Amino acid sequence: MTHEAISVFDIFKIGVGPSSSHTLGPWRAALLFLDRLKQDDKLQRVKRVQVLLYGSPAKTGKGHGTDIAVQLGLCGEDPVSFSIQGIPQRISEILEQGKLNLSGIHVIAFDPERDIGFLITQSLPYHPNALTFVAELDTGPSVSETYYSVGGGFVHQEGGTLTSQQEMSLPFPVNDAHDLLHWCMKTGMSISEVVMENELSWRSESETRDGLMNIWEVMKQSVYLGCHQEGVLPGGLQVKRRAAALNKKLIKGRPYENFDTWIAAIREGGNQFPVILDWVSCFALAVNEQNASFGRVVTAPTNGAAGVIPAVLMYYMLFCEGNEEEKIIRFLLTASEVGCIFKKGATISAAMGGCQAEIGVSSAMAAAALTEGLGGTQRQALMASEIAMEHHLGMTCDPINGLVQIPCIERNTMGAIKAITASQLALQGAPDYAKVSLDTVIKTMWHTAQDMSSKYKETSDGGLALNFPLSLSEC
Repeated sequence: MTHEAISVFDIFKIGVGPSSSHTLGPWRAALLFLDRLKQDDKLQRVKRVQVLLYGSPAKTGKGHGTDIAVQLGLCGEDPVSFSIQGIPQRISEILEQGKLNLSGIHVIAFDPERDIGFLITQSLPYHPNALTFVAELDTGPSVSETYYSVGGGFVHQEGGTLTSQQEMSLPFPVNDAHDLLHWCMKTGMSISEVVMENELSWRSESETRDGLMNIWEVMKQSVYLGCHQEGVLPGGLQVKRRAAALNKKLIKGRPYENFDTWIAAIREGGNQFPVILDWVSCFALAVNEQNASFGRVVTAPTNGAAGVIPAVLMYYMLFCEGNEEEKIIRFLLTASEVGCIFKKGATISAAMGGCQAEIGVSSAMAAAALTEGLGGTQRQALMASEIAMEHHLGMTCDPINGLVQIPCIERNTMGAIKAITASQLALQGAPDYAKVSLDTVIKTMWHTAQDMSSKYKETSDGGLALNFPLSLSEC
């Protein structure tokens, strides 16, 4: 049987903030458009490129850096490896010179003000996150492609079909939580073991393990860097970074030189409940302050929710004896599968489902992973995931000024704490007596998303974004 195959590395992607849908997705779409031009042998014939943004990217694209992302993508830069320190200089050069080096090999005239259109009154029917690239050639008709950034850095081409990778037949195909539990019960394997078996369809186990440890390394760096950078976040809201001050307060002068000695210093501070709460919040704040500053983070499953899983994994590592490579790998495998199920059964795009689709999903992912890591059964892990999402149902996405700052950064702290609480409830509970299944809550989340007013779906047209001028003095 063929199912849509989604790998752990589709859910966890290394990229640049502040948004997977509005930054990483458009960046990747630009790279796909370059591939199309190269395949048709038309790249060198391009004399002008226009980018048209529709719907949510048009309304919040400036705050999310969509215009920056498409320029870097058209230059052929890789979001995984491009130096984030070099972003301002590259964008300034394009603006000052009025030229863009298409794919790094063909220079064309380019004016961001003229060639990037924010069509705030227009939307395309397939998905709210849409953008079209139009390339005018020296001779012949122009070339255009429309792409949809559907959440978590996933990009669909209009009229496109599933790739061979997506159509791959996996040994344990999973569309929903029922499928996953079926395979676990039939084989006796844990969730993470089932996922690892499926990953072998793409690559060797050693490659998967190395890749996951690299994902964890980027997560660790985003936590550590975010806990040691002060200042004000970009964008004009004058939001002050808080993670560094909180880290300094909690560490209480204990010396350290790097991440490993920092971990030791944190452990020396004890594990009282208030201390743990503060550290979990600090970790989540750190990641999303990095994300808001065009820093390098991991979509988990999105950039706006990138702090939840690192914060919970840090909690597991620091306070629950989870500081082993095998345990970290299993955590990420389990979390990724829950993210896949949500993507297939609902959405991981705030523009489609509100913040329940981002923070809610990330909290559900972390809850399941933590529960398995703490010795819970497969059913308890799925129960924890259900609990976490159930208490995010209906959460709107109303970013002030289109920035992934208020309320997004604090929401990562709440999602992390809810994940830990959901895990504890599941570990102390009996799945046989649970009234709501994970599949039921995913179905409910999708229905809620469809009923939710569009102004609460990453448009900055409602909620806090609309009422912000009235409460400016509070921020």
